[in-house]
This record gives sequence, C-alpha cells and structure tokens, in this order.
Amino acid sequence: MKKIIFTLLILLVFKGVNAQYSKDNPRVYGDKAFSNKDYYEAAFYYKRAAEGLSLTLLQAIPYHAGEKTSKKPTKQGDQAYISYQLAESYRLYENYVEAEGWYYKVISANYEKEYPLARLWYGVCLRATQHFDDAIKQLEQFKANYNGESKYKDIATKEIKNCHFAKDQYQYPLLVEIAKLKDPYSSDGSDYSLVQRDGNNYFTSSRFAKDEKKHLNRVYQLDKSKPGLPTAISFKDPESKKELEYGTPSFNENGKRMYFTRWYKEGSKTIHAIYYCDKVDNEWSAPKKMNSNVNVDGFNSIQPFVTSDGLRMFFSSNKPGGQGGDDIWVAYLNFNGDAVNSTNLGSVINTAFDEEAPYYDLPNKRLVYSSKGFIGLGGFDFFESQSTLDKWSEPKNLGYPINSAKDDLYFLPDHDDATKFYISSDRESDCCLAIFSAVSKKYVLSGIVTDCDTHKPLEGVKVSFIDSLSKDTIKQMVVNKTGRYAFDVTDKRPHSLRLEKGCYFAKNIPAPASGTMRNDTLYSPDICLQAFTPDKPIVIKNVLYDFNKATLRPASMLVLDTLVIVLKDNPTIKVELSAHTDSIGSNKYNDKLSQARAQSCVTYIISKGIESTRIYAKGYGKRKPVAPNSLPNGKDNPAGRQLNRRTEFKVLKDPNAPGSNPCK
Repeated sequence: MKKIIFTLLILLVFKGVNAQYSKDNPRVYGDKAFSNKDYYEAAFYYKRAAEGLSLTLLQAIPYHAGEKTSKKPTKQGDQAYISYQLAESYRLYENYVEAEGWYYKVISANYEKEYPLARLWYGVCLRATQHFDDAIKQLEQFKANYNGESKYKDIATKEIKNCHFAKDQYQYPLLVEIAKLKDPYSSDGSDYSLVQRDGNNYFTSSRFAKDEKKHLNRVYQLDKSKPGLPTAISFKDPESKKELEYGTPSFNENGKRMYFTRWYKEGSKTIHAIYYCDKVDNEWSAPKKMNSNVNVDGFNSIQPFVTSDGLRMFFSSNKPGGQGGDDIWVAYLNFNGDAVNSTNLGSVINTAFDEEAPYYDLPNKRLVYSSKGFIGLGGFDFFESQSTLDKWSEPKNLGYPINSAKDDLYFLPDHDDATKFYISSDRESDCCLAIFSAVSKKYVLSGIVTDCDTHKPLEGVKVSFIDSLSKDTIKQMVVNKTGRYAFDVTDKRPHSLRLEKGCYFAKNIPAPASGTMRNDTLYSPDICLQAFTPDKPIVIKNVLYDFNKATLRPASMLVLDTLVIVLKDNPTIKVELSAHTDSIGSNKYNDKLSQARAQSCVTYIISKGIESTRIYAKGYGKRKPVAPNSLPNGKDNPAGRQLNRRTEFKVLKDPNAPGSNPCK
C-alpha cells in the first residue's frame, strides 16, 4: 500500500535522540531505519552522518560524462557509502529532487565501480523531475556500460520509454483542469480516497488527531450540505488494543455496509486486510474480517471497491495466484457481505509490478486502476480497460495531467457532475497524498459535409477523427441525411478528419483548433466532397503553357498541386491525365504538342511523390473538341478554341483488376 509519511511524528522522534549524536554514529541509526524500510528516518540520520563527514551536495546537475570533482575525500569509503545510502533513502520515499543531487555526487566522485546502479537511479530521478532528455542520456549510458543483472537494464529500457511517453504527454496534455482540494480536505498528513455517498463525502486522512495526539489513518465523514470539520468514523473494534489504522472506504448498493482496509504493525511488518461492517441505528458495527477468499494469512489485501449493484468487489492483493507484486482481483459477494470466491484479473490487467486502487464503472464496464508496470509518467499511473465478454482490453494510460511523475491513485467520479472526478496524488509533496479535483474541459468538434456541386448535405459519408501524430483513428461515424459529424476533442494533440464516400474523392483535412465556439462545441466550416464517374474526364482549369511550348508556368504548378492532394488522399485510384489542343495546325503537330504538355503535368505530379504507376499522360491533339473551333459562317471561334485547349484527368478502373469499381 502507498506508504504514508508523517513529518511531525518523525521530528518528534528525532528530538528524543538528537542528544546522542555527540556520542553515537548516526550511520548506525540510518542503517537500522533503512533495513526496516523507514526511508524518511534513514535519510534524516544519513544526512547527519554526511554533515559529520563534511559532505556537501554538488548542485551542478545534470551530470555529463567525464566530469570529476576537484578534491578526493579523505574517507572515500565512508563518503561514498553515505552519499549512496542518502540518495537511496530519498529516492525510496520519492523525494527525487534531493535524491538526484546525491546520486550525481556518487557519479561525479567516480564511485560508480562500488555503486554501479547509481547512474540508473540518477536517470530515474531526472525523469521524475521532468529532465527527460538528460534522463535518456544517463539511462542509455547505463545500458551501454552496465554488465550486471539484466533486470536493471530492463528497468532502464522501460524508463527510457517512460521519458519519451512523458515528453509527448507534457507537449500535448489532456483538456483537464486539476486542483488540489483545500480545507477541510487538506491536512498535515495524507488525504486520499474520496468517496461520495448519500450526500456525504468520505475520505481517508492521517491528519493529526488531537484526542490521540498521533497521526493515524482514519475514515472521515463530511456532510456536503453542512460545511465544517470532518469527523472521524469510530468503529467498535474488538482488537482496539492494537494501534489500528483504517482507510479506503467503499459501500454496498444501499450504503448500509462499508468495506475498508485495516492495518497495523507487528514488529517491523505491517499487516493489511479488508474488513466490512454494517450501519445499525446510525452507528457502525464491529468490523468483520473478510474470509480467506480475500484475506490470506501472510499476504496483504487492500483497497476494496464494491460495484454499484453490490455483487462484486474489486481489490488489490499480493496473495498467491497473481502476476507479481500487488494485483487487481475481483470477488463475488454473498448476501452476508463476504466473498464466495476471488479471481485474479490476469496478465492483461496485471504486471510483475504493483497494481492498486481499482474503480469499476458498472454501466460502462470500465475499470480504472493504478499501475507501475506499464509505460507511463512514473510512479503509479492511472490506466483504464474495458470489459467485453469477460475479456479486458489493453490498458490505456489516462495521460497528463491526470497522471504525474509521482504516485496517482484512487480515481473516483463526482456523483453530481459528469465532467468531474477526484484523484489522490503526491505530485505536490515529498511524502504525502492529497485529494485533487479534476474537471474535463473537452469540447465537441462539429460540422457538415456537403456535395461540392449541389452544396446540399451529403448523406452516408464515413468521417474518421484521427490523431495526426500517431495516425491512429480515434473514432468513426457515418453521417445521416443532415450531413453533420461531431467528435469529442479531449486533448491538445493535432487531429485530422478523413471523409470517404463511394464515387466521391476522399479528403484528409486538419481539424480546426479554433473557430466559432458555442456551448462547448467548435463549429468548423462546411466540407464538400467532389463526385466523380469512372472514365469521365474532369477539366483541370487554368493549366497554362507558353505559346507553342510544353513548359508549365508557375501558376499551372499551383493548380496541379490540388490534383496531387486528391491523389494522396485517394491512394488506390489511378488516373489518366490528358492534354488537348484547338484545330490550328496538323494532327501530327498537335498530337506531339499535347503529349508533351500532358507529360509535363505527369512529370511534375510524380515529382511530388505520386507513384508513376498511378498516373500516365495522353495527348489527344485536336481529336476530341468539346466546342466548335469555328462558327457556322466559317469564321474563327476564339471562345470555342479556348475551351478545346484544355487539360483533363479521369479516374480509371484498375486494369490489373478487371471489373473493379473505384467508387467502392
């Protein structure tokens, strides 16, 4: 379970031992705390040991290969050990800013031979502090030089992927506003797992309790209609002689039964299990430990979430049968509230790392949970997966700013506002979780597809909303007789639209990022599609040549660029490009001139990246006039001759696929 650190409590402990520093070596206390995984306390003692060795933190970061300190320490072994242990302690309680500097000191003082993992963890800290390019350099260097266990190279590989993913996420964030909740939800301890039920907000907090004079995790209740201080829920717990802690509440369908995590310490080991109790006469009964389908002796089960119908409970556990670490499990519940079974959600959802804090949206069959095992921003990230026919879709990272470089857990929706939800994160702290509200600022992109000739709405067009960077199709729809399309825009990534209909030229266009906005809907200009008929010529207007020459004028190239776009947007069609002349001159002369002009057009189009197999030139000379070259009285018809001096193209049926229809 996410560790909870209490600064005030630690300081009180330190005050009692401070007088011993003159006689005792603080390194001993640091080593003891480190072995007990009390990393915050270990860092305190190691810092005192560093001061005793006159160690100072080097600030010239990030480190670049080849740098050396100007002086060698007099006690190299001690200084190397304390520097590395201090870095490790800071990192393991996720104070990456401090850890970064001490790892840098280990590397820059040439202690890598003794501590070969220092560069790996230095790269991890750089990633966590959003120095992504520097992190990639350090991690790549670690991979190139490290000859130890392969699992550490695997960590470096994953962290490099995290860096690239994070760079993309920070550049193109989600349209979500994140804000830390203030009093009474914030405190001097950790605050997390906000649940709404029957007009009340329930959450877990380790805030300092004046009556107990301790920081202990408790479930707090706050009536939303009566602003004030939250009150801790009391349980008639028969094991209250232990220093028990409670958290992560969840309720059954009628709100009369509460499930929660309870934990306590036995020596240096913390015991976690899931309990439930019932509300009777407005009081909560004594907690009852769930059976062995959920809680297995010697293992931890935590963070229950009961579905809205009260039939299933999702939870996290490291009990046997999982993929490694904490996994997400699901149990069916009987009428008495206990579990009749439990099933691991499998290798699609779970990894060899930790998965925690599940939330399941029953109507939409959507699971949201936190994992350290997939590519993300670092620490625990939120992922979502859909359940279809008892199969889970590949988990998708919810992205920045929902996720951060630190730990992000306990996704829970707001019951009154569909655009709002709550998360718990330590993104603004070195130690403790806090509750954040998240509000979606997504908008709808909408427009109408018309026929370019009739200017009327065009029914039956398939419109695809595409991520312009990954080229992935986000969503598709076929418009009805109104011709209107609409897509949700949820992030700042560039998008495009692809529009397709049989016997119409498909179009790819960038989706507008700004324009007329009404009621969270961005209206884009109408988009028209041009119809075509196979083997029917279409005139390309304003393709001009110098007199008696086949050389394209610059203005003609601009016109042909529109055909290049059509061909790129319709990669399966093949076309004939033809040139025609008026009647002046012989057939031989006009055939040669028109072929040369058609070929000039084709050569230009091929130069723009169109395959030569998709377009060929044909000169028809004066053989296919579309208007009389002379008037009935025998006089010259300049207007007719101008119409005959034209450039055309037509869509061909594929000669290599007889009977094929380019309209389909």
